[in-house]
Amino acid sequence: MPLSHIEHFLVATDDQEATRDWYRAVLGMEEGPHPEFGFPVYWMYLDGRDVVHIGPSAAKAGEVQKKFLGRTSQDAGAGTGALDHIAFRAAGLREMLAHLRSRGVAFTQRRANDQALFQLFLFDPNGIKVELNFAASEAEGIEPELMASDLIEMNQSGRRSRE
Repeated sequence: MPLSHIEHFLVATDDQEATRDWYRAVLGMEEGPHPEFGFPVYWMYLDGRDVVHIGPSAAKAGEVQKKFLGRTSQDAGAGTGALDHIAFRAAGLREMLAHLRSRGVAFTQRRANDQALFQLFLFDPNGIKVELNFAASEAEGIEPELMASDLIEMNQSGRRSRE
């Protein structure tokens, strides 16, 4: 039973409109059609595919949502598991940097060793980390704030000094 791809992520939030507006304004997603579930949702699209669904948090979930989705956390802050981030492949690094700066969106820049990616990390209004991966060729002349190799060297030198 091979898997083919990730269908979507559901963001459960206390403020659906602010979350929808953020994904639209910051990441350029489009709000699109969705089935009627009996509770409010927004589906956000990239290139005709719904990739982020936005629904009420556990604190705001009605009975229909709880029954339809099954397990909904009883504690509004607990969620349903440990998810660190959502990652998207992206293009137009310089344009995205200018866009994020013009909107006042905080982000960090990273580069992994031996990986042809330049990464931006930012947070949506709910504290969900969003990773944007750009081809390394787009980052010529742009220095990341942190390289994985720097952390590895710091860690190794820290171990050596303790020995």
